[in-house]
Order: sequence, then C-alpha cells, then structure tokens
Amino acid sequence: MKTIELKGIITPILTPMRDDESINLDELRNQIERLIEGGVHGIFPFGTNGEGYILSYEEKLEVLKATIEQVKGRVPVYAGTGCISTKETIQLSKAAQELGADVLSIITPSFALASQKELYNHYAAVAKEVDLPIVLYNIPARTGNKLLPETVEKLAHDVDNIIGAKDSSGDWENLKEYIHRTKKLDKKFFVLSGNDALILSALKEGGTGGIAGCSNVYPHVLSSIYDLFQEGKVEEAQQAQDSIADFRAVFQYGNPNTVVKTAVKLLGYPVGDCRRPFNYLPEEGITALKTVLAANKEKGMN
Repeated sequence: MKTIELKGIITPILTPMRDDESINLDELRNQIERLIEGGVHGIFPFGTNGEGYILSYEEKLEVLKATIEQVKGRVPVYAGTGCISTKETIQLSKAAQELGADVLSIITPSFALASQKELYNHYAAVAKEVDLPIVLYNIPARTGNKLLPETVEKLAHDVDNIIGAKDSSGDWENLKEYIHRTKKLDKKFFVLSGNDALILSALKEGGTGGIAGCSNVYPHVLSSIYDLFQEGKVEEAQQAQDSIADFRAVFQYGNPNTVVKTAVKLLGYPVGDCRRPFNYLPEEGITALKTVLAANKEKGMN
C-alpha cells in the first residue's frame, strides 16, 4: 500500500460541463492547473461538489483518467469511489487503483437505511479488495446514513488501509469524536473536515486538514488556512477562515454545489451548470452571489 499523509486542503473539484451536459475535459484540466497554482494540497474528483452522485460509471473513469494525467503526481489524487452497493464500490475502487489514484474516498451507501454493522461490513469488504489508502466519508444529510465515531474507530483499528475519515456532518461534536477516538490508535489516522467552516477548528483539535468545496472558488484563501496554521500563524489562519463566511452565507439560496459551480462560472470560467435538475438558483441568490464575489475581489481574495 502507498504510504501517504492525508493533510492540507483537498479540493473536491467540480466537473465542468458543456451546455448539453457532456463533460468538458479541457476545462477540467484548466481548473486543475488553477487549483494547484492556488496552493491546494490534493485534488478529489467526483466528490459531492464534483457531482459524483449524477455521473455515470464511464464518466467517472473518464474524469479520473484525465485528472491523474493532468496532475502528474504534483499532489495526491483522491478518487471518490463510493456507490450504493458493495459490489459496485469494489468495482469502481479497483478501476481507480488501476488508473493510478493515490487515495480512495468512499462515501457511505445511501437511500436505504444501513445499520452500523452493515456499514462496517461494507467498508471492510471494499478495503480487502484494494491496495490503496481509504478515507471514510460521512455526510448523513445527503446519504441518510450516519457513520458513528465508534464505527470509525473500529474500522480504523481493524483494517490496515482505512487510514482516514472525512466528516461533512457539520456536527462539531461528531468531528471531535472522530479525532479523539482515533488518536489512541497504534497507527496514524487522519481526520479531515468536510465542512469548510470547521477547518481551523479541526486543525486545532488535531485534525489534519479539510476537503473544501469553497476551494473551487478561493483556492489561495482555503489553502492558506492550513499553511498559516502549520507556520504557527494562528491569527492569520483565523482571518482566512473567517473570510469565507460571507460566501458560505449564499448557500441559503440553493444547493451548495450549485452555488459553488455558479460562482466559478461567474468568475469567468466555462464550467457550465450543475447537471439537471440540481442547477437552480433564484435571482436573489444570483444577486447575492455577485455582490459577495465583487466584495471579495476588492479584498484580493482568490
């Protein structure tokens, strides 16, 4: 298994699309260059912001192949390979390994309610079939299934290649429990915040970074939260953390994925809309977004 540290700001890169909703690989490559230049520490294709939930199996392989080719090993590539069934998750995870992904990010199964035993069995079965580091991905508001801290601890203890967890629950106590329970293990375990507002708090508590959707819009700002913290410049890191609050406030108008992708589009990049039907922002949301983007540009945020 690859030895890798899961740290820093990893961008769940959006998937650029044309007007006909086909994938724009040229713009995907352009966004990868923009993000790496912006200082991000990893690229994560077909996560939630990458619309992994609505891409076909073939599209995922197409996106992952282009991403790995463009990144050229400069930062780790995290492949989102979680599907509803264990069988399909294993299939996609094996394909990602063959293509050269560095890490697998595996979201909990969705729609049907799963017990903690079923979630444990799911992750253990997938891990047995691949030889890559695995990050558990908890986002119960989207999947309907919560990965409890005790299940994370047990998987981390029992399965060698499960080396990290991303918590996007927005529940600070849950994220803290992930960190505290896995600190006691004999191996290094990496906990990443999936909520952009909690990145610095997680770092202070012992987490190692964040998978940050807002870094699609502000890669320099988000990556600086981690970099400044590592340099001991906690006050400056706090200022960077606080600076994204106004942008995140626009999420009240629609799906955060839609807000993020629309923002990148308004910055002048031809990334298209989110795939229908998840692509609507009301006029008041567009107006609020334009106002925030203009104000942040004046502040030099990028």
